Amino acid sequence: MSIRSILCALLLAIPLAVTAQTNAYDIDDECYSYFRQAEGLVGKPGFRAANDQLLKLAREKGDTKAETLYYVEELKNLTRFPSSTENDAKVEDAHKRLKQVAKDFGYSQYFYYSYQLAETYYYNNGKVSKSFALAQEMHQQAVADGDEYGIWCGDKYLASIYIDQDDFVSAKEYLLDAIQIYHSSEDPTICRQSPTRLYCDLADTYPVGNDTVGIYVSKGFDLAKVHLDTLRCAFYRSKLAILDNNVPLYEEYRDYCMADPLITQISASAPNFFSFMDDVIAGKIDGREDEIIKLNKVREIKVIANVCEHRGLEDFAFRLEKKLVQKLEKRFSEINQSRLSELNITMGKAALSADLATTESKLSKVSMMVILLLGILLAASLLFSLIYIYNHRKSELKDKKRIEELKEANEQVRLANEAKTRFVQNMSHEVRTPLNAIVGFSQLLSLPDGTLTPEEKDEFAGHIINNSQMLTMLLNDILNASSMDKGDYQINYGMGECRFMCQAAISSAEHRLQPGVSLTFEPDFEGDHNIWTDSHRVQQILINLLTNACKHTSEGSIVLRCSFSEKPGIVTFSVTDTGPGVPEDQAENIFNRFTKLNEFVQGTGLGLSICREIAERMNGKVYLDTSYKAGGARFVFEIPDKTEPDM
Repeated sequence: MSIRSILCALLLAIPLAVTAQTNAYDIDDECYSYFRQAEGLVGKPGFRAANDQLLKLAREKGDTKAETLYYVEELKNLTRFPSSTENDAKVEDAHKRLKQVAKDFGYSQYFYYSYQLAETYYYNNGKVSKSFALAQEMHQQAVADGDEYGIWCGDKYLASIYIDQDDFVSAKEYLLDAIQIYHSSEDPTICRQSPTRLYCDLADTYPVGNDTVGIYVSKGFDLAKVHLDTLRCAFYRSKLAILDNNVPLYEEYRDYCMADPLITQISASAPNFFSFMDDVIAGKIDGREDEIIKLNKVREIKVIANVCEHRGLEDFAFRLEKKLVQKLEKRFSEINQSRLSELNITMGKAALSADLATTESKLSKVSMMVILLLGILLAASLLFSLIYIYNHRKSELKDKKRIEELKEANEQVRLANEAKTRFVQNMSHEVRTPLNAIVGFSQLLSLPDGTLTPEEKDEFAGHIINNSQMLTMLLNDILNASSMDKGDYQINYGMGECRFMCQAAISSAEHRLQPGVSLTFEPDFEGDHNIWTDSHRVQQILINLLTNACKHTSEGSIVLRCSFSEKPGIVTFSVTDTGPGVPEDQAENIFNRFTKLNEFVQGTGLGLSICREIAERMNGKVYLDTSYKAGGARFVFEIPDKTEPDM
């Protein structure tokens, strides 16, 4: 069972474990009987009859919760079938109906569960972008509604998506937010849950062998509430023990885990992991790298490679890490290819719709002209020749004007095609650059044994992962620009803490620093300062500005500042670097789409344009400080300093 399937099942169980009189769902007992029948027949013959009976009985008895469960089962049943154009449409309709019913009846837990079912359906069918968009929409909706439970579920679900893709850097932000909500919440549904899984997942976001891993695993163990939590921590501690070369302690945890049949719910590959690790300890692992690389947990493979290297099996560790890099490269390539395919389909549908609309408009106009022309000809045949000639010449003038209009429309189509071609060529170049880097470093990692040091291997592997993430950023920029053009880009306001937003942005961007460059945060205030804003959009702008500075700064420093005194009533964020700077005459041009002053620097030329558009939607602004003369560049982001929403 995958991480995502387990998480989805746990999230369903959370809101439903309510104290009831005679059943776990606190619905009418007769309705409960039909609900259990429908639940057992999901995806099987007989489901329709059982679920229809549940709806009929629920309405007769006025049981709104049982009626809501009918729509839950409808959506759940559809998600059991393979993806197709027809089934995708049915899933979308069922998802909308369940959200509306849950909202009307006041069962917010099922409102968010609807997102989880739909998102899991698309993810399991390889539509990662659609799945991720739904998860983000769920989280944004919860933030907009101020629903703490929904935000908490959204954090956990977004983290699970990133973990499934081995993107632990992106998952960390949502894990930290979920943990913060758990410890500060008074919601009984949240408080009843255990945070152990969150802490263990957070431990995985740190490098193998890092001291922080043990700290978070211990924290998860201290807060364990059920046996599965204790078992999870024991599995993590077995890995920590062998990394510390404490074989007796490792064997103690191994025996404890293997004696429990539930260990496969923690990790389906746990038995194989222990088997491989025992062979490492016995020195009988050589030649089995192809078996190990099949483990579905990248972290477990890293642990094995790390232990092998420290136990004198450097050659085997090198071969295993080489295969791991190839596996990650293939996975990132598949993910990006999936996103590109989804993007092409979306763009293709949009273009087809536009062509059909244009054709329909032209046909309508031509039809009207034909009718008018027939009327003129009929009138001319009944009137004397002078009137006929007059009307005929008038018709010729209209035709001439129409021809000119068609020529102008054709010219616009030609220009649009040229723009599309330039865009595709630009994107081909931008995608090819990181791919070349990935291939190049992969070839270096395949050099004969002894050519590279372990530090160089880690550095090259980091370059490969970094360039794969750059491909993802390129696609995200395009999707953000597309959302803004369509008008469905949302700003969701809430309270945000300035210091936290700045530090979160630094955490997301600091891995892009070039060697020797420092990144610091300098606030001009003490303690916390909350403002009414969209904290995720603020972080998105800051991350873009910091990433831009990292690209262009090869030495010196980058400083992120936050000030409440620079302009009264305004929160001023600024990013100052020691890079080559921007010519003053280009201060506005750089905010145009697809504008790049240095064609050799990676990027689509969309980042600064997106930052400015988001800021303007938040009643703020982003600009280059042309008065800054200390060397490098200073980009400024300003938003109103408000502590409550406008009435």
